Amino acid sequence: MLDLLHPSAVKPARSLSCELASTPEELMEAQRIRYQVFGIEMGARLPSAETGLDIDRFDPFCDHLLVRDQVNSKVVGTYRILTPEQACKAGGYYSETEFDMTGLQHLRGRMAEVGRSCVDVHYRDGATIAQLWGGLAEYITKRNHEYLIGCASISMSDGGHYAASVFNKVYKLHASPEELRVTPHCRLPIETLDQNLDVIIPPLIKGYLRLGAYIAGEPAWDPEFNCADLFILLPVSRISPRATRHFMRHAS
Repeated sequence: MLDLLHPSAVKPARSLSCELASTPEELMEAQRIRYQVFGIEMGARLPSAETGLDIDRFDPFCDHLLVRDQVNSKVVGTYRILTPEQACKAGGYYSETEFDMTGLQHLRGRMAEVGRSCVDVHYRDGATIAQLWGGLAEYITKRNHEYLIGCASISMSDGGHYAASVFNKVYKLHASPEELRVTPHCRLPIETLDQNLDVIIPPLIKGYLRLGAYIAGEPAWDPEFNCADLFILLPVSRISPRATRHFMRHAS
């Protein structure tokens, strides 16, 4: 979800593991860290705020990757995955709440959606990121998904100029083929914003693009999270075997 897989300063070596949540208690651990990052740190207006958890209607249908610190048993990062089969049961993908995905209808049976990615502020380093990406690489390899989709979010704390400039910079080089485009329900009005700031591409978006992802249309505005969302479309066939092995090796 929000771009909080952001390695900061070098941190001491940790003992981390990555696993899928398998109990209601482990799902709550994922929801708790999401609330801490999205609700408290980022100030998102979450309907479940009174619970201290970030809960939405898609959670019961998703698999949830958890990165855990083996020293203190704390969940320090999470990623959720919605398979095409479960998306049918959920009534669609989360991304469809922000984008009209009619143009991808022919891919629906082959798309897994990733999102709600976040990392505890004290663990935003390369080791934690490698665990999440490695867990995701193992997941899609075992299940033979052909496409990954999701919303990659950009802060709008400056009113949207940064987001518009990031979009302008990446879309020129990484736009999807025209037949693989989506349309935002609530479009970010980029023409009213400064699109020419000298910006650094958020690390999560940069990581997707390096793997071969497309930006599949104009950004949506998400008022609840006060962010702009880019629709990411990553054909798994564009990910090099070397990259997949790299992430799985560093997460093992």
